Amino acid sequence: QGIGNKEWREFGRTEVIDNTLNPDFVRKFILDYFFEERQNLKFDLGIPGKKCGTIVVKAEELSNCRESVMMQFCGNKLDKKDFFVIQTHDHDFIGEFSTSYRELSRGQSQFNVYEVINPKKKGKKKKYLNSGTVSIHFSCYILASVCNPAQPTSLHYMNPYQLNTYAMALKAVGDIIQDYDSDKMFPALGFGAKLPPDGRISHEFALNGNPQNPYCNGIDGVMEAYYQSLKSVQLYGPTNFSPVINHVARYAASVKDGSQYFILLIITDGVISDMAQTKESIVNAASLPMSIIIVGVGPAEFDAMIELDGDEVRISSRGRYAERDIVQFVPFRDYIDRTGNHILSMARLAKDVLAEIPDQFLSYMRTRGIKPSPAPPPYTPPGHPLQTQI
Repeated sequence: QGIGNKEWREFGRTEVIDNTLNPDFVRKFILDYFFEERQNLKFDLGIPGKKCGTIVVKAEELSNCRESVMMQFCGNKLDKKDFFVIQTHDHDFIGEFSTSYRELSRGQSQFNVYEVINPKKKGKKKKYLNSGTVSIHFSCYILASVCNPAQPTSLHYMNPYQLNTYAMALKAVGDIIQDYDSDKMFPALGFGAKLPPDGRISHEFALNGNPQNPYCNGIDGVMEAYYQSLKSVQLYGPTNFSPVINHVARYAASVKDGSQYFILLIITDGVISDMAQTKESIVNAASLPMSIIIVGVGPAEFDAMIELDGDEVRISSRGRYAERDIVQFVPFRDYIDRTGNHILSMARLAKDVLAEIPDQFLSYMRTRGIKPSPAPPPYTPPGHPLQTQI
């Protein structure tokens, strides 16, 4: 039962055990647990109005099971029935098949084909083969950044022949923005992982493993630090945005004379565990010389990211609205070129995510009356005489 929802929804039923007053049910139920939500549970013993004794409920955390999957079913030559449903009670039975998460994740080309077998037909007909086949398109997406990067279905998977979506987004935007940075040294942070050696969960860790100096040399240095971090940390939820936003905001708060402007690039699967704190951080950051670019990767819905973008409704926190719009969000999937022309599609991605930066930069400078500094003298190569510029 959800908060504010008076309707109960049946999640599942145990098996029936006859002729015993102390049944030990075997069937287990796996539920998603959300730390930040109240989840009401009701256990019905099926005899209303009567005291039926007590029920003992045991719960345990399933480690390394915080992955969410999307499955697309496609039937082929199924028996003609009224409906195709995952679990059928009132409809005509077509057949059945079984599989597992491990088997699905190892399927060739992400497609898994299974024969649908009707046990009754199989017992009656000698020449019975099947009642059709079902193919399942399987894909894993990061839920609180915990998919195993060694799995080909992970968004973090390091394919030796091509960049993963995180790396593609990072390189597309970084290659453009780095030309506006004088020393091309970039601090690169990760969030949502267990760090070695003690497994401490962090939402603000240096990708290069050096918390005292998280700077990387150019975008290629950031890419290398990202790849190395995947080998040393264990991706883990929850996924909190506010620590990295506050990290950059602390730097921006120390330089308000217009000499520096900070741009934070966040690449995310869309899962966020601290929405309220993140909105508060963005509202605070809106008065600082900084902008935030969010690129969403994977197939998830990005409603929370769209809210943070604030294009339709200016973002607010506890009744206080952001001074200006500093967030730009785009979903990476909108820029995947079906023809395979990644260079062109990544150029479009960079163009769109950076399109609002000039206006955001100027809005900060103009509202504070900060004028452009005098242009530096023209560059003269060593050993060349000064030349008059006309």
